Amino acid sequence: MPQQVAVITGAGAGIGRATARTLARAGCDVALIGRNRDRLADAAAELRELNIRTHIACADVADAAAVEQAAEEIEEQLGPITLWINCAGATVTGQIAALGADEIRRATEVTYLGTVNGTRAALSRMRRRGHGTIVNLDRLASQRPPPLQSVENGARAAVRAFSESLRPEILHDGDRIHIALVHLPAINTPRFSWTRNHTGKHLKPMGPVYEPEIAAEAICRAAFGRERDIWVGLSGMRNWVLSTFLPGLSDRWLAGKGYGRQMEKMPVTGDEPDDLFETVPGAYAAHGRFDMITRKGMPLFLTSRHAQFATVAGLLGMLLFALRRRRG
Repeated sequence: MPQQVAVITGAGAGIGRATARTLARAGCDVALIGRNRDRLADAAAELRELNIRTHIACADVADAAAVEQAAEEIEEQLGPITLWINCAGATVTGQIAALGADEIRRATEVTYLGTVNGTRAALSRMRRRGHGTIVNLDRLASQRPPPLQSVENGARAAVRAFSESLRPEILHDGDRIHIALVHLPAINTPRFSWTRNHTGKHLKPMGPVYEPEIAAEAICRAAFGRERDIWVGLSGMRNWVLSTFLPGLSDRWLAGKGYGRQMEKMPVTGDEPDDLFETVPGAYAAHGRFDMITRKGMPLFLTSRHAQFATVAGLLGMLLFALRRRRG
């Protein structure tokens, strides 16, 4: 089997950095793309201890030409790219009326167009050889979108639709290129410390929180197991059932609870750095500041093969719950 060459965007911190470590342990050579050269260099030094080759490329994924140049450098240094994982993202949190048009545009360019640019760069090279794997990320929250996150939820929904539309194009052309989607719950990464924030309070994750290594494991399963979709945990199915069959109830719950569950009591000072337009300096790595509340066990990984069964089970559970309430 030829050596796997994996490219990871957003590799300097968070999910991207955890995924780089996981792939390196699996024996892949790893290329890291991001905006902060110091963090990329630190991540690459850590990976080289595992006796694999690395390459770092400083690039803003919103710049299609820069991503193309990075991909060209990577193939010159490491060889043909076999695996490309789009982890980069940036967002702004707050009520939509409080957000600037430039903020919305920039967050969409990084999260959605960054994924498109990475996918296009990977496809143009993988099609020369007729095979390869691309993994894109979705958020379970975007399937029952909470308030204050409209920009990111919109971008992730666009990533999901883009990936699903791309699959039949690849089938039509006869290429053996696999497109995987990994649907993630809240992950304990540094993003909560550097997201542009218009709420006036420090941000915190909503719902079950997992460590970035869980996300990395799901990404690797999607890549090497050639899974079409992987949902991490059961919350995604529950959210889908609620938003599809009880949308009014879901809206009312989020209106009443959705704000408080995303914000800490501590107000922000107003001068916190954010990474929307410029990278934030500092020795950030994979983990954020919520290690004390993360779930340490391995969650269920639901694949496309489980999705239909899980949906039916969820519907039956809701029906039984409704019947019990009527009898009570």
